[in-house]
Amino acid sequence: MPLQFNKDNYYSICDQLALADADFASVINKYGYPPMWSRANTFETLVHIILEQQVSLASALSALNKLRERIQEITPAQVLLLTDTEMRECYCSRQKTAYIRYLAEAIISGQIDLKAFEQMEDEAIRTQLCALKGIGNWTVDVYLMFVLQHTDILPLGDLAIVNAIKQLKALPKETTKEELLLIAEPWKPYRTVASMLLWHYYLSVPRSRKAAENKKAPVKEL
Repeated sequence: MPLQFNKDNYYSICDQLALADADFASVINKYGYPPMWSRANTFETLVHIILEQQVSLASALSALNKLRERIQEITPAQVLLLTDTEMRECYCSRQKTAYIRYLAEAIISGQIDLKAFEQMEDEAIRTQLCALKGIGNWTVDVYLMFVLQHTDILPLGDLAIVNAIKQLKALPKETTKEELLLIAEPWKPYRTVASMLLWHYYLSVPRSRKAAENKKAPVKEL
């Protein structure tokens, strides 16, 4: 089973990364420790992550809250009862409506078992989730990081992470993902927590806090 972080070891992992990388030490000294962002292992959480694809966090949360208002409890069965019109009224695009329904059907049929994922390796989880239309590597990365709290995920499909590395390391804009992976090699096996530090840095820079919150949205997945 992959390594996991939790409230008992999170800050010590941050400290280990700070010892390994002076830029992380600088982030902690200037902005403090990053929040330990986490989410429950539920269908609703995966719906939320799907809604976050390619939009601002605020827009995704607005759609999630509309769904909550409409059906109270966001479950696979409840979502499948909604019409296309009702989904649109909850700010769900046609594509995301389809993605959410594919996920709901996969869970109801037993193709996807979220509880079983808690004991599985990263790549086995990635294979199962990416088999569903509308779920790509970014969605899986966020699920592994925020829900299962696996320690060694580096979501280079997230523009905020890429930009944060480039800014923190004073790298040119044309730096490739392959080069970023080499830079992140010393952060193993704690690249998830390194990513938390990077998000924290990106959101904490005074010049653009509000803009950063809106920009921390993923690229299109599929």
